[in-house]
Amino acid sequence: MQAIIIGGGIIGVATAYQLCQRGVGVTVIDREPDVACATSRGNAGVIAPGYVTPWAAPGMPTKILKYLFRSESPVIYRPKFNSRQWRWVMRWLRECDLERYRINKERMQRIAYYSKSRLEQFRATHPFEYGRSQGYLQLFRSAFDEEMARPAMQILAEAGINHRLLTANECVEVEPGLKWARVQPASGLYLPDDEAGDCAVFAKHLRLLCEEGGVHFRFNTEVRALQSSGARVTGVVVRDDRQTRQTLDADVVVVAAGVESRDLLAPFGIVVPLYPIKGYSTTLAVTDSQRAPRAAVMDESLKTAITRMGPNIRVAGTAELGDSKLVVREKATRTLIKVMQDWFPDAVNVSQASFWVGLRPMTPDGPPLLGKTPTQNLYINLGHGSTGWAMSMGSAQVVSDLITGHEPEIDLSGLTLDRYGH
Repeated sequence: MQAIIIGGGIIGVATAYQLCQRGVGVTVIDREPDVACATSRGNAGVIAPGYVTPWAAPGMPTKILKYLFRSESPVIYRPKFNSRQWRWVMRWLRECDLERYRINKERMQRIAYYSKSRLEQFRATHPFEYGRSQGYLQLFRSAFDEEMARPAMQILAEAGINHRLLTANECVEVEPGLKWARVQPASGLYLPDDEAGDCAVFAKHLRLLCEEGGVHFRFNTEVRALQSSGARVTGVVVRDDRQTRQTLDADVVVVAAGVESRDLLAPFGIVVPLYPIKGYSTTLAVTDSQRAPRAAVMDESLKTAITRMGPNIRVAGTAELGDSKLVVREKATRTLIKVMQDWFPDAVNVSQASFWVGLRPMTPDGPPLLGKTPTQNLYINLGHGSTGWAMSMGSAQVVSDLITGHEPEIDLSGLTLDRYGH
């Protein structure tokens, strides 16, 4: 069996690895010059199954309105006369209901916890270094922020997930660098079993393992269309950096191309409600380890993560809706710098900050879309939003199982195209 995977981010590379382990011949196609050069390159790096949560949450519309016109904001919204945007927003608003939130969060946590278990198994065999740290602390600036997190904490308790609500002093015990913070947290939520690491570094190590197993990577190559005959995909039409067009034959095609997946699937009548939500980050060298975080910290008010990755710190956050151009906006970068200076001043030199921006492929309800499509040999692994790294190894295993005729180890209800009527 010969499989083509469209997309060289962490989702695509992890899928290639799992298929390779099952003896499938694999080609990965990506327009970038290497793996993890786009959305996977600058993410927060957090692998927090206990934290993964739909962006569509109770109270979130009110929170967005609260910050919309402030100089520092977790959300930048640019309304457009665009039916696709408004359809996505209206579906998102419907999902902010408490009962829908509980359903969507459970679905996301199901694949995230499975993914973490797969990562732990992988790491036992391949213990390479990728800036890993242990523990995850959510900081609440106010009682309002803590109250907003109550539904999530209730779900954690019901699921028996290890977590603790901390006082301000207990937050400092977990992260001693907070002793120098310019603001004091009202409280915090600590998830000791969650972790973080550099997704792009991990993906590059994984690429080497894939190549050792015979996976072929075609970089600087654009996918123009999927070729089909009857109810089957027969190949992938590509154009390389020399503008040469070619059709690559395939027995199976996996679409894992983020937001671009939407247009590749549309000719087959497969409508996926993906929308590009821009995210920002900066990665800075630690200048004072004593004042720096030990692991991963989330500012719940401004939805910005500060993640320790070995000698570096990644500051990532902001959701910008309505602009898919990869242009850095000053309002977004101000938020990142504010959060870093509020909690860990003098841990890094923020004057050296350069910023990354990428597009998160978001579904309106939150969970990703995995597995089969109505077209026989066409599979999808997409829609992970900002949690692709946290769900990558599990999502890849699920799709690999389905392609090779194995029964997935987890319940896939709510994680497939069926939830959108396909």
